[in-house]
Amino acid sequence: MIIEEIMNPLVISLKPHETIGRAIELMHSNRIRHIPIIDENEFVVGIVTDRDIRDVSPSIFHAEEHLEDLKRPVASIMTENVITGHPLDFVEEVSAMFYEHKIGCLPIVTEGKLVGIITETDMLHTLVKLMGADQPSSLIEIKVKNKLGQLSEAAQVFSENNVNIISVLVYPDKKDNGSKILLFRVQTMNPMKAIAELNKRGYTVLWPNLPGVTS
Repeated sequence: MIIEEIMNPLVISLKPHETIGRAIELMHSNRIRHIPIIDENEFVVGIVTDRDIRDVSPSIFHAEEHLEDLKRPVASIMTENVITGHPLDFVEEVSAMFYEHKIGCLPIVTEGKLVGIITETDMLHTLVKLMGADQPSSLIEIKVKNKLGQLSEAAQVFSENNVNIISVLVYPDKKDNGSKILLFRVQTMNPMKAIAELNKRGYTVLWPNLPGVTS
């Protein structure tokens, strides 16, 4: 899946000369936490977040004394050198960018111009859907040898038992370099038949760990 499929193309933005007070108004009225700052050519030159706003907003006890702060341009508080994405970036790659750079949103640009935005909430919602966690299902986690063909062989067990696979995650076994973990999300609320068959064929079922059924 690419970012173009999930980004919000209706981006609320500001010019560098517009005021902090205006940014506060937009955030409150639109319930957003990030505002890209663009120049006259729609190139992204900065970004303002709700945290930036909190840092400069006057205290309710001294609001009348600091009204001039709200008239300052957003350029005075924006973060420059903004990390951006492209509409054709893959969701997985963008997820890594959110994690690596600890950012809350990612402006999406084409040839430098702002064309969309995606937030960490958007990413979380998308990953939940990609994993199938938003629909009735069961999780089965098994340990296999770290060698070619293990995924297809394990998947065949589900096929033979008429169990549809919604998603699969593969990750290393931290306790055993010679093994890896396969996490299947399957479209059934009663996976016991498939689990019994996996055990019968010698797979180590880690989850669900049912006494007397799994090992």
